[in-house]
Amino acid sequence: MIPNLKNSSPYLNSQNNEESKWAEWTKLLFLATIFFLIIGAYTVIRDLKNAVFIGLVGKDYIPVARLIFLFLLVPAILFYSKLVDNIRRYYLLVVYSLFYAILCLIFAFFIGHPTIGIENTNQTAYRVFGWLFYFFVEGFSPFVLSVFWAFSNSINNPTGAKKNYGYMVAGSTLGGMFTAGFAWLLFSVTSFPLVGHISDVTKLRIILVLASCLLACVPIFILLLMKVVPGCYLHGYEAVYKIEKQRGKTGKSKTGMFAGLAMLLKYPYVLGIFGMIFFYEVLNSILSFLRLGVAQQVGKSIAGTTAFLFKWVFIMQSVGLLISLLGTSSLLRKLGTRSCVFLIPVMMGFVVFCFVASDSAFIVMTAFTLMKSLNYAFSKPVVESLYIPTLKEIKFKSKSWIDAFGSKLAKGSGSVFNLVAGYVRPALFLPLYSFFFAIIVAMWVVTAYFLGRRFDKAIKANEAIGADE
Repeated sequence: MIPNLKNSSPYLNSQNNEESKWAEWTKLLFLATIFFLIIGAYTVIRDLKNAVFIGLVGKDYIPVARLIFLFLLVPAILFYSKLVDNIRRYYLLVVYSLFYAILCLIFAFFIGHPTIGIENTNQTAYRVFGWLFYFFVEGFSPFVLSVFWAFSNSINNPTGAKKNYGYMVAGSTLGGMFTAGFAWLLFSVTSFPLVGHISDVTKLRIILVLASCLLACVPIFILLLMKVVPGCYLHGYEAVYKIEKQRGKTGKSKTGMFAGLAMLLKYPYVLGIFGMIFFYEVLNSILSFLRLGVAQQVGKSIAGTTAFLFKWVFIMQSVGLLISLLGTSSLLRKLGTRSCVFLIPVMMGFVVFCFVASDSAFIVMTAFTLMKSLNYAFSKPVVESLYIPTLKEIKFKSKSWIDAFGSKLAKGSGSVFNLVAGYVRPALFLPLYSFFFAIIVAMWVVTAYFLGRRFDKAIKANEAIGADE
């Protein structure tokens, strides 16, 4: 009789360990590549959005555009929630990346139109193309970037997130540096024999076509990831996987379009994640508005403003690369997720109060860049890892409400503050900003403390948050 060597053979155990390491590194490589492509595309169209909107419509209408976009998000999120119930999780990312790749080509065509596009320099609130382009770019984060994170969280466990999310973000910053650096040179260099003769319209078209090509590559790598990495290494958090598998067998996996919103309101844990996003976006919206004022003064034109913004984006991505390589993974491993969650508002609060202490344009840009770098390279992967012990409805549906409606609501709140601050006398500027920032940071710190504690409790108990649904 041949003995069962499955659990007793050191050789077989070694093989299993080697296979596990290979699967984890392969998964990391694919996810980093996909993130590289997505952030490479998003980096260039995100600030292109501001430059085009300012040139066609005007900077003063940005707060209005953010408020209008809130209402447009509702049907888009409900449609997305319907897709979550009916297609596989990785198909969601395939669908939305291809959709945005096609839209990039459409906008690349119309941006050069003599009446609709930027060749018409008449700046007015009735420039429809400027509004549509702004809404198109605003939707990228909740329906491409957010879906990527939801997919990543669904195939990684807390241990894998601690080890790999920092490196995954580092890969994406390389994509941002590549496209931001390319765009910066494209719009800044005028004496180079070839670039110097390219019109601003053609440069914008090149940027949009580049973004389209990057996004069109995303489905290829997603499908390769699903084919190359064995399915047993794509389960993610095992407690959640078992519950979702059982629900799928009993036909209870389809929970409806409003399930994400209902679970967001029901679970304090999910509301805590909402708070982490909300408080950051409020502060980011205020600093971003002030930054655009500096960019408009320095740039003096769509091309000049674009070059200025891309220069600072390149700097932001470079700083983010250093943080993600040297800080994120190390801090997650040494301090743990709970401590890192608490560290987020502490660091952000320090940055914004340095900004309040000075009225220099350089300090405004530096504070905004450092805040964005910290959020992108440290805060984002830490907060995203909080979704790992949650069910699919929270990972995808509740997350869509948080990243789309919740995030935009925060930006809308920041925009309202910007509108109010515009009517405040200069002598009251410092007290107003100091008081408002102090309230936001204090609530942020309290939220981070309780959220980190709840995460630790769930992981130690092998709990799946949302399982009682």
